[in-house]
Amino acid sequence: MRIKLIILIFFCFFKLFSQERDLNYYLDKAQNNSPLLADLKNQIRSNSLDSLLVRASYKTQINGNILANYAPQIDSVGYDSAVTNGQTLTSLIGFRKNIIPKSTINSQANTFKLIKESLQVNRKIAVKDLNKTITSQYISTSAISEQIIYNKKIEKLLKDEGSILKKLTQNSVYKQTDYLIFLSTIKNQEFILLQLKQQYQNDLGLLNYLTGEVDTTFIKLKKPTMLLKKNKNSEISIFFKNFEIDSLKLQNQNKLIDNLYKPQFSLIADAGYLSSFAIKPYRNFGFSIGAGLTIPIFDGGQRSLNHQKIIVNGETNLAYFKNFKKQYKQQLLLLNQKLTQTKTSENQLHSQLQIVEALIEAQKKLLLTGDVQITEYALAIGNLIAINNAISQNEINTFQIINEINYWKTDE
Repeated sequence: MRIKLIILIFFCFFKLFSQERDLNYYLDKAQNNSPLLADLKNQIRSNSLDSLLVRASYKTQINGNILANYAPQIDSVGYDSAVTNGQTLTSLIGFRKNIIPKSTINSQANTFKLIKESLQVNRKIAVKDLNKTITSQYISTSAISEQIIYNKKIEKLLKDEGSILKKLTQNSVYKQTDYLIFLSTIKNQEFILLQLKQQYQNDLGLLNYLTGEVDTTFIKLKKPTMLLKKNKNSEISIFFKNFEIDSLKLQNQNKLIDNLYKPQFSLIADAGYLSSFAIKPYRNFGFSIGAGLTIPIFDGGQRSLNHQKIIVNGETNLAYFKNFKKQYKQQLLLLNQKLTQTKTSENQLHSQLQIVEALIEAQKKLLLTGDVQITEYALAIGNLIAINNAISQNEINTFQIINEINYWKTDE
């Protein structure tokens, strides 16, 4: 029983530490946990309900009204009975129907349509922002994981060479001080590996924090595949969509203003009981119908001033659009320039790596005969580690730049 329990615990730990997650896992979690995305989704739903409320107001409105009134005269003192009828009882169902011009209905419907489109664009941009942030942190965290794997190999190499050097020192091929110098290099590598593991744990914690997850499990991350996505026409990029929508909103506002100055026509009717109880109150059931017409004549010039305000707002919107368009193009030029630079650096670093690796292989052979100084060998190892760290950092920079370019170029 005890052996079975130990095997079960071992299996659980093995399963826990062998878990591997990819970028899509964290992107999905982040989107599901984001309160901002939930808020924008609910705003879209709320806007649809507002549109339905306005449509409902176009329909015939029916109200029930009951009013009882008594105005007595005491010793011929009181309200004039010709006005009050002494007493009245009103119990009516009222009907009202505003006759809305089609142009007004279309303009109001367009208002909600543009609000919905704007919210949808904002939600897409919010998703892009969130994905870029999560991807950026995932790239950094995953890169640390790769560095840990490489530095473990270096640690093993140093320890293997250290064992050989220890025997050579015992055989007086090298001095005791040479062995101690190399031993300090091994200890330094162990400390570097410890720091990388701690950094990975912290970066993984930050990734979970940004994702909205509470998780301290030590998870292995799959290396991301970062490719430049297909370029789209910058003029139809989602980042320009809000400027287009704002322009359409201003045009629609002009129509809404003009609609306010069109004649307003309404039909009214009621049916029920209305009596002063003066003459045959049992016969005072009836109905009435009517119509109303409101014609705007003069408003002190408000219509013209409102149109002028919209023109000013349109000029402001256009200025922001032109400036953003320039910055957008400049941003992509700079990012592509940086991407070219990282490719150049990558070629240079790999060229240096080949030389250092060849040097170390040659020195490993000389190490067996005592024909190489330990300080030179330790320096070569240090250069190897530095170059590989530089290659890793250059790869991180490349992935981060690609992540940034994809953010601006695509609508995904």
